[in-house]
Amino acid sequence: MSDTDEDREDYDKLRRRVLWSFPYGLYVLGSRDGDRRNGMTINWVTQVSFDPKLVAVGIEKTAFTHELVEAGQAFSLNTIARDDRAIVRKFTKPVEVDTEAMTLNGFPFHDGATGSPILDQAPAYVDCEVRQAVDCGGHTLFIGEVVDADFQADEDTEVLRMEDTRMSYGG
Repeated sequence: MSDTDEDREDYDKLRRRVLWSFPYGLYVLGSRDGDRRNGMTINWVTQVSFDPKLVAVGIEKTAFTHELVEAGQAFSLNTIARDDRAIVRKFTKPVEVDTEAMTLNGFPFHDGATGSPILDQAPAYVDCEVRQAVDCGGHTLFIGEVVDADFQADEDTEVLRMEDTRMSYGG
């Protein structure tokens, strides 16, 4: 590979396209610090240990969710049904929280074991306590121990993946 600016730019575009080709699920990450709650669409998620059960999420440092997860030391991950794509877009924008009606952007929720919001219509969820935070440049990798998990719908419900949408994040 030559060192011209054009070659470096082409190589960067190639790496981005390759990284975009990785399969990702889509989730709504719930977070809370005291009276402040939030939900955010997220796709950088993976299980990293069987024992204890640990899940890692990558959150951009400038995101409000990052502030809440860091302060509250907990988060929930809510799966999204494949036929429920509208919810994804709703959580890419600032969230309207109604604590009397217990809704986030109009979607009913309840507080999980950690206090993090669990969406009532999520087919499944995990509720996690942060065990470690790793600085990864523009993002932080939060590693959470699963303290609660459940199915709220049929276990065979197909969940939404990035490739099911026209969205992209990464690269």
